[in-house]
Amino acid sequence: MADANQANLQQVDWSQLPPPQDDGGGVHLEGMDLPNISLHSTSSELIDMGRLKGRCIIFAYPMTGRPDINLPDGWDMIPGARGCTPQACTFRDLHKDLQDAGADHVFGLSVQSTEYQTEAAERLHLPFALLSDSERKLQSELNLPVMSVEEVVLLKRLTMICLDGRIEKIFYPVFPPDRSAADALDWLQQH
Repeated sequence: MADANQANLQQVDWSQLPPPQDDGGGVHLEGMDLPNISLHSTSSELIDMGRLKGRCIIFAYPMTGRPDINLPDGWDMIPGARGCTPQACTFRDLHKDLQDAGADHVFGLSVQSTEYQTEAAERLHLPFALLSDSERKLQSELNLPVMSVEEVVLLKRLTMICLDGRIEKIFYPVFPPDRSAADALDWLQQH
């Protein structure tokens, strides 16, 4: 395992990391309905994806790092792996702007357990819930793109903007991750 005990998981030199390539893994998603699958959240609620009303932003990511746990070996050199903390923090920092632009809900999504995600939500002071697709039901139903790291299947980073449970816009691949929230905000402001 690589040393993940960085002084700050948010400081990343994106020019030193390999960007993910567009493998077409998100092209089928626009126009799809979110399925009626309930996911556990860091807000202690079950969120039924298919019943979300209004405009919703869901940003999927491989896994959040923790200062006290090592990341997988070579994590930074896996295209699209690094950047979950900076991505979540920019959604945090732009949360009010996203709401003002019409976002009724913002969610982060990974296959990590709710217990693991709760630490990140609290440490990063996130004003939105993180959703756990630990059973990969949503991933399977929507055929969300994945990567395998040390024999663990993780979501690839993407952002979905939905209206009343229907996916209207996909951002994929997402790089650099800390620009994801601004890209979503720009799209909302134009639509």
